[in-house]
Amino acid sequence: MNDKYVFLDRDGVINKDPGGWTEYSYVTSLDELKILPGSPEAIKKLTDAGFKVVIISNQQGIGKGYFTEEDLNKVTSEIIRRVDAAGGHIEKVYYCVHLADDNCNCRKPKPGLFYKAQEDLGVSDISGRYYIGDTERDIQAGQEADLRTILVLTGKNSREDAEAWEHRPDHICEDLLAAVDLVIDES
Repeated sequence: MNDKYVFLDRDGVINKDPGGWTEYSYVTSLDELKILPGSPEAIKKLTDAGFKVVIISNQQGIGKGYFTEEDLNKVTSEIIRRVDAAGGHIEKVYYCVHLADDNCNCRKPKPGLFYKAQEDLGVSDISGRYYIGDTERDIQAGQEADLRTILVLTGKNSREDAEAWEHRPDHICEDLLAAVDLVIDES
């Protein structure tokens, strides 16, 4: 069994973060899905290097009623289609659709979705693998799951922002492609 996994956040890593330019600051439809340049190719590089890619993302816009699970599934299918077209593969996608006030274990920065993925995928131990995200919440979630963390600067935050965080990433990269190169080089 392949035990090489990389976990990715979605918004701000694979696609343009919707904050501030979409009606609800969520990707609610295919019209609002803007894949970041190089993201499908980066996932292809991971696939070619023998890694399995798993997406872990908060999507509380469902809990807020901004879009439906059907809308989310359409967006997810389109992301997978574009990655597949580039020659990459996404193994599995996990979303927390709960509101922050629900205090569930699957909403990042809690690590519940990582442990669900570990169980579902039959991985004995996920510690030491990578989580690539664009926010401090992502970095904290990765650290809670004992993952190495990479902040990409294609989302909401800058290098300067990260320097002030309580939960600092192990690495900072300009984009997903640079993060993937780092993962491959270190493995």
